[in-house]
Amino acid sequence: MTEPAFSPAAERNKLPILEVLRQVLPTQGTALEIASGTGQHVAWFAQHLPAWTWQPTDAQVAALDSVMARIAQGQLGNVHAPLLVDVMSPAWLPAETQPFDAIYCANMLHIAPWATCAALMHGSARHLSPEGVLVTYGPYLEDTVETSRGNQDFDRDLRLQDPDWGLRRLEDVQAVATQAGLRLQQRFALPANNLLLVWTRTP
Repeated sequence: MTEPAFSPAAERNKLPILEVLRQVLPTQGTALEIASGTGQHVAWFAQHLPAWTWQPTDAQVAALDSVMARIAQGQLGNVHAPLLVDVMSPAWLPAETQPFDAIYCANMLHIAPWATCAALMHGSARHLSPEGVLVTYGPYLEDTVETSRGNQDFDRDLRLQDPDWGLRRLEDVQAVATQAGLRLQQRFALPANNLLLVWTRTP
């Protein structure tokens, strides 16, 4: 069996994220994870939110292998086999796929081109149930909040790696979400200068 990949950051932040998910999600439902990466988050959430069914996805085949290994290790019956999904694709999943009660995406927007933000918002609008929520997690820049030194350095390092990467200005993300018919409903400040944001359909 493939040995799953490991992210120290995902290990550190999985508990604070879970605590917020318990506040903002109903008792049960179906969730789609975009950019599952190592699979640490989906495995953790599935274990601690057993009434939820999870569909992990990633754009990298290697990530799917890692997620599969974690599903097997945890004997998780409420996690489907991961699917190869490129957020930029006009069709993430088959048209007959049932809408999701939640879509979860962590730490993608700052390590991907800016166009992925619009793709995430519009794709989520297509796949969310009427009362569903999009949950995004990661570092952001905010006009009304002083950027921490750590996030300033992180943003600079990302842009040196790839000029299309970098921390996104929350106000810009909100503008893109509005175009897709979504609005920012809740903002949670989490450790290490990260935000968990809950997006819902615009009334």
